[in-house]
Amino acid sequence: MGNNKVIGAKIKSIRESKQLTIQEVAERSGLGIEQIERIETNVDFPSLAPLIKIARVLGVRLGTFLDDQSELGPVICRKKDSNDTNSIGFTNNSSMERKHMEYHSLSQDKSGRHMEPFLIDIVPSEEGVDFVLSTHEGEEFIYVLEGVVEINYGKNTYVLEEGDSIYYDSIVAHHVHAGTDSKARIIGVVYTPY
Repeated sequence: MGNNKVIGAKIKSIRESKQLTIQEVAERSGLGIEQIERIETNVDFPSLAPLIKIARVLGVRLGTFLDDQSELGPVICRKKDSNDTNSIGFTNNSSMERKHMEYHSLSQDKSGRHMEPFLIDIVPSEEGVDFVLSTHEGEEFIYVLEGVVEINYGKNTYVLEEGDSIYYDSIVAHHVHAGTDSKARIIGVVYTPY
């Protein structure tokens, strides 16, 4: 959860540097003014879709919010260096907006990247949660390391187990969550055109 505060501050800083009001960002992104305020002030754990929409309006890559650095060559991410201070929590897009995914960036030091690879821990959803499917430009790839993952994609539902993968267009309404009452772990790669 450590970088959620960094994301809000970065969004606000970039928005102000481009002399855009929250209202202008809301109008251009299709998001609500209150939603953007809550993201900037770290009240909400946003899902990826709103962050991608805000990035497009601000004219930056999604990675700019996720700790962009200046390394031009290869970047190595060591297991021993992974911890909560370099992770980002996201909601499940349910009406309760409870954080259910913890994203650990696997490329935060790579400058100019076009993909965002993550190690993602997914906690089970509470019973009766109504998921809100999201859409955004780009593509996603998911590989299940452990547990069971359910992906709502358009009108279809896919259940993936350890060793299974899926690659899909993010413009189709989708939602990723644990498929059982146990946690799951996946590798997820998000590509958004810049």
